[in-house]
Amino acid sequence: MRQIRVHGPNDVRLDDIDPPAPGARDAVVRVAACGICGSDLSYIHMGGLTGPGVPHPLGHEVAGIVDWVGDEVTDVRVGDRVVLFPTAADGTSIGSGAGEGGLTDLLLVRDAATDRRLYPAPEGMALHHAALCEPLGIGMQAVNQADVAPGDSVAVFGCGPIGLMAIATLLDRGIDEVVAVDLSPQRLALAESLGVQAALNPTTDDVWAELARLHGTAPFRFGPTAATNAFIEASGSDAVIGDVIRNGRVDGRMAVVALHFAPVATDYMTLLMKQFTIRGSIEYPPRFEDAIELLARRDLSGLITHEFPLDGFHDGLALLEGSKDCGKVMITMGVE
Repeated sequence: MRQIRVHGPNDVRLDDIDPPAPGARDAVVRVAACGICGSDLSYIHMGGLTGPGVPHPLGHEVAGIVDWVGDEVTDVRVGDRVVLFPTAADGTSIGSGAGEGGLTDLLLVRDAATDRRLYPAPEGMALHHAALCEPLGIGMQAVNQADVAPGDSVAVFGCGPIGLMAIATLLDRGIDEVVAVDLSPQRLALAESLGVQAALNPTTDDVWAELARLHGTAPFRFGPTAATNAFIEASGSDAVIGDVIRNGRVDGRMAVVALHFAPVATDYMTLLMKQFTIRGSIEYPPRFEDAIELLARRDLSGLITHEFPLDGFHDGLALLEGSKDCGKVMITMGVE
């Protein structure tokens, strides 16, 4: 069978490997679709997480059909249409150095008898759309970490797939004052298609003046600020973190869900003066079904802007590396 694996820094290949050899506590999924995540790009650049000489299988945004179950697996059956919860109870994660990856024909899900790893896909939904459940869970957890409450106003910096999923979560929860910020007109158009209050491009818009106009102002001893209650940092730009601290309101909140690999200088005096809260966000809400149920309620299929077959993975990778104008890039296997 085929599998995308990292062999070293910037060395990623479509390999022919042996099919899985599952045990009584395992399950095997015939993969229908798997999204390419920004973390996959990071793993490729760094050479993977598995160490020298050990290929790193990629892919964790998976939907497919159960192909085989061990005798001790009771919560799924052969033929079930499922989405993958990548992380095991021991903290290892499919596609993130755990020995298995979803960019493959057949995915071995180890110890499916103990860990809840496979969930029913939304009824009647195409599996390449159902694969959005995983990034939706990431965006949803960022909203949770920002402690967004009814009546809050929110700005989401970065309208890649995770920022868009955070926006979808906010709107689904009845948060009407959601502003999207991105440098890409195409990604801002995707945010507008979801129904944001405004879409701002820092190259043409004064973001903080616009936030003050849209959300009002809040007092601060050194001058009023935009009254936006919460911020989600999904851009990966170090500058955004400093901008939010400097320009955000007293008692503001920011969830950082984008990857920042280098230390980011922080104005702790302003952080202190504003009693501003920053929280990291990674992985999923405590109840993964929340993401699945949201995807069933809202049609987010328009966020998938490009699809490639597995043997076209490098074309999808080149698109993501060369452009910030796409939404979700999905690898599809022709299985439905």
